[in-house]
Amino acid sequence: MDIKLTSKDKKYVHCPDDVFGIMQRILLRENKIDKEKEHFWIIGLDVACYILYIELVTLGTVDRAPIEPMNVYRVAVMKNATHVIAVHNHPAGTLSPSEADKDITDRLIQVGRILNIRMEDHLIISTTSYVSFKCMGLMDTLEQSLKYVPTYQIIEQIRKEEKAIAKEAVKAVQSKVKEAKEAEKNAKNQATTLALALIEKGVDIESIAKILEITPSDVEKMINKKK
Repeated sequence: MDIKLTSKDKKYVHCPDDVFGIMQRILLRENKIDKEKEHFWIIGLDVACYILYIELVTLGTVDRAPIEPMNVYRVAVMKNATHVIAVHNHPAGTLSPSEADKDITDRLIQVGRILNIRMEDHLIISTTSYVSFKCMGLMDTLEQSLKYVPTYQIIEQIRKEEKAIAKEAVKAVQSKVKEAKEAEKNAKNQATTLALALIEKGVDIESIAKILEITPSDVEKMINKKK
């Protein structure tokens, strides 16, 4: 689920404080029931640290939010993000990273390397405070880890999924272009129909051109095409 930023939210992030300032407001917007569940968000950034998107990847239980790395990176690939920041909350209020938190961060680092998308940081937040894996030195430690270095077969599968996502993005763009062309064609047909109807009513070409906001020569071309 795509999260919309408000006018108060920064669009560029340069430190964990910037990230927390945005995510704290997002968490506070949740209703009471959802605040008691673990959320996992991904923030996608471009090379200038401009926020391309914030995605709620999963909404879990009171102590767990299941994560699949390719679900995390799907939007990042489609939006051409160069790096991402993971953010999740601990509803109980404790901010200490669990072993599961470290493991998922490790996995995301490895998959990000294959996709050339840097896993920049992972924040654990509450409504009042946060911890940053990067500030704690955990990102440096996990980047050296070999625990989740994928095998050749897994690397190939991830790359296939990346290509499939990219194709999906291209199809979406092509579909929008096709729709735009159809809309333009329909608009021209409607303009031609209106021009011919006005000619039949005895309206002069200059007046028709003003009504349709086109040149008189364009009006003449419309009329000649229908003859």
